[in-house]
Amino acid sequence: MSQLLQIRNFTLGFPGRPPLLDNISLTVDDGEAVALVGESGSGKSLTTRAALGLLPGGSQSSGVVSVKGLDTLTASKQRLMELRRGHASMIFQDPRAGINPVRTVGDFLTETLLRCDGLSRAEANERAVKQLEQVGLRRAGGLMDQHPHQLSGGMLQRVMIAAALLNSPELLLCDEPTTALDVTTQAGIVKLLREEQQSRGMGMLFITHDLNLAASLCERVYVLRRGEVVEHGPTRTVFLTPEQDYTRQLVEATPVIETGAGSSVAAVPGLDPAPLLKVSGLSKTYQLPRGGTVTALDGAEFSLPEGGSLGIVGESGSGKSTLARLVVALETPSSGELTLRDIPRPHRPLKASERKALAKDVQIVFQDPYLSLDPRIPVGNAVADVFRLHQKQGRKEARDSARNLLGRVGIGPERFDALPRALSGGQRQRVALAKALAARPRLLVLDEATSALDVSVQAQVLELVEELRDQLGLTILFVTHDLAVVSRLCSEVLVMHQGRVVEQGPTARILEDPGDDYTRNLIASRPRPLWDAEPVTA
Repeated sequence: MSQLLQIRNFTLGFPGRPPLLDNISLTVDDGEAVALVGESGSGKSLTTRAALGLLPGGSQSSGVVSVKGLDTLTASKQRLMELRRGHASMIFQDPRAGINPVRTVGDFLTETLLRCDGLSRAEANERAVKQLEQVGLRRAGGLMDQHPHQLSGGMLQRVMIAAALLNSPELLLCDEPTTALDVTTQAGIVKLLREEQQSRGMGMLFITHDLNLAASLCERVYVLRRGEVVEHGPTRTVFLTPEQDYTRQLVEATPVIETGAGSSVAAVPGLDPAPLLKVSGLSKTYQLPRGGTVTALDGAEFSLPEGGSLGIVGESGSGKSTLARLVVALETPSSGELTLRDIPRPHRPLKASERKALAKDVQIVFQDPYLSLDPRIPVGNAVADVFRLHQKQGRKEARDSARNLLGRVGIGPERFDALPRALSGGQRQRVALAKALAARPRLLVLDEATSALDVSVQAQVLELVEELRDQLGLTILFVTHDLAVVSRLCSEVLVMHQGRVVEQGPTARILEDPGDDYTRNLIASRPRPLWDAEPVTA
């Protein structure tokens, strides 16, 4: 093996400020998978982007960052372009930030093949469709004519992964590439990345906050904290016998499936058995532009009592988010009944007065925090405005309440006046959660709300949600692909597949003894460490 990526004594920062990255050193060899883990804001993405010469404007750097011998800190734009086109690719965390929303998926995938590789339109389309199929997308040919807004977050992330693999890169840089994916799709993508990496001798630097995922894919790991490497070595050694307190904290915060006596989702004292939310035969269909219909939700039925917690799990495209959007009235049902506090939901868009009244009782935290944060408003003001609107607090009281709540979800006072773009993805998600909690709703809908958070912050946020559930009788509807989070937070679970509910019941029973093959497949798809598959040696 030869050294593919070398970062040596790399420091990055802005004049007059503490460095963002301080004396970072790491290597990736040909055919090697290396993980980069740490909390949100620790410098993982900055380190990885430097390998492609993508440095923040106005920043100053020192040290060496080289890919195949090319120093990306000093290389010309032409040399960097050649590197990105032919030798190194990157999969970004937010797929919507990397695809032009007015162009089709096919245009996005084939542009480089047509302009740089000299392929004909038919050859480029054939190669793109084949790559989409490899990353597990059904009806890949039809997706070529669709626009990004017509795809779910998980589907769009798979498009980004397909694009990164199209030119057979020697170095693949992955910035949280499976954050938006359900467990079965994630398992397939991890298997694909592992196979591609080994068959091509491709080097891979994999950023993740999921330590289980890092253990299932990477032989070595670097742990970053506040811009410094605090520990590195073989993944098994670092995770099973960590030397640093910070690494031990990350390992201990990593969620595991809890059932039986170890589960924290025992019935809440004084739980009202009367349903706060009742769904009966709820369906949603969409008309396709060229005719025909798609059924996103088909006859869902369940009830959720006041103070209860229900987890909704399933693959991307199973109807989970559609159901969540129906509950918060962002969509209108095609048929069936949805009742909140014994008040039936009309089969029409809500009026402004009805929507404002509903917002007092029901709040949602989306998977993508950009959907709930105005890019022009400082995050502290965004949370304070909710206290003023729904709690009728004065300006000073609202700002004090906002500071306190932001602190509880891990956002310090120094970030109070920051705009959303100045925060990392995980930090923005914490602000979105605080904004929803500020309304003090009776029902909180979490649509993959912790998927972008690192393990330590996720543990902190889940603890806060549990506290509010127990103290205030907060009712929780949790849409997620993380079964470990469901086992901790939700007393009941509902499993969805292709728009239909295939299984539902107490979380412990379903996780211990699932009755449906699809549920068993979900549980079996959880990432497992590489060393579990290694033969035992004498």
